[in-house]
Amino acid sequence: MCYVFDSLMKNGILRKGDRIALMVPVFTPYIEIPELDTYEFDVVTVNASSFAEAGVREWRYPTEEVAKLADPSVKLVCVVNPSNPPSLAMSERVANQIKDIVAGPNPNLLIVTDDVYGTFVEGFRSLAADLPRNTLLVYSYSKHYGCTGHRLGVIGLHDDNVIDEMLAKLPQAEKERLNKRYGSLSLEPEKIRFIDRLVADSRQVALNHTAGLSLPQQVMMALFSLFDMLEEGQAYKHKIRDIVRQRLGLLLEGAQMKIAEDPKRAGYYIELDLLAEAERVHGKDFADFLEKNYEPVDPLFRLAEQTSVVLLNGGGFDGPEWSVRVSLANLDDLDYLKIGHHLRAIFNDYAEEWKATRVV
Repeated sequence: MCYVFDSLMKNGILRKGDRIALMVPVFTPYIEIPELDTYEFDVVTVNASSFAEAGVREWRYPTEEVAKLADPSVKLVCVVNPSNPPSLAMSERVANQIKDIVAGPNPNLLIVTDDVYGTFVEGFRSLAADLPRNTLLVYSYSKHYGCTGHRLGVIGLHDDNVIDEMLAKLPQAEKERLNKRYGSLSLEPEKIRFIDRLVADSRQVALNHTAGLSLPQQVMMALFSLFDMLEEGQAYKHKIRDIVRQRLGLLLEGAQMKIAEDPKRAGYYIELDLLAEAERVHGKDFADFLEKNYEPVDPLFRLAEQTSVVLLNGGGFDGPEWSVRVSLANLDDLDYLKIGHHLRAIFNDYAEEWKATRVV
């Protein structure tokens, strides 16, 4: 993520204050990086705000939200697909709408798609497959193989891409500036492709000879990739999908909460909207009572103080303030049943407090 933003800026593709879009909720660095004084981007949010039914969030992007990307002033959009924390792969409807936008009003829209959870969805298809010329693909082996600390990430860019076209069309003064920057790498620095510039930038160009992954990391990635090509690798893929789905089922059983059925659910995380659940179970009066009398983080503090369970607030991911994020990748299966029970108990405590205020 950092390398992508950094190189796009250094090469004049993005400039300080440019307008970019985030498809939210989203992994927090995508929210925090654009706010840094290095970038100060003008951020447009594309919100997954649709509901499957009253009180049950669908976590899908309405057509009018995606339409924000048609504005040519939006130069780049970042999407985590499947999403984090709702953990849903992008629908075909939304993918087709973005394709139409690129084919029409915003042909130079750059797309950064972070597909780290793609292996958790059967038949997953990346935006990089649909829009290869416009897409920078970010992927990591970390989630699929449980090796988060090893930082085994990759960035993919198609040979035929709009970024290299943009570089070729830069003003002469910009080209001369960049020729000086990359002059130590080639006698013809102007011909260096963006993906190679990105690698060099990751080590401030001067240490280009040390850029990239270390040999042990390269070997680990090669072994993971070869394993995935075997029958055992495919069996492993199905097994980990079953594990997270079972844990999700146990969590929901304990919490007695309802979520929208979706075949594109990865299930690596889940985001539960407590305010929507309040309205679904007890009506809008109860939801209004919670909003009026408590801060959105109050359930998290109660949960931690009373049960030692720590969850994250969904508002930090640019999701609903009253939502909570649960990772389904870290604990034993039955722990999720307990977490669900604790969450429901906290929820019931609020309901009892509300009912007490209604006694005349």
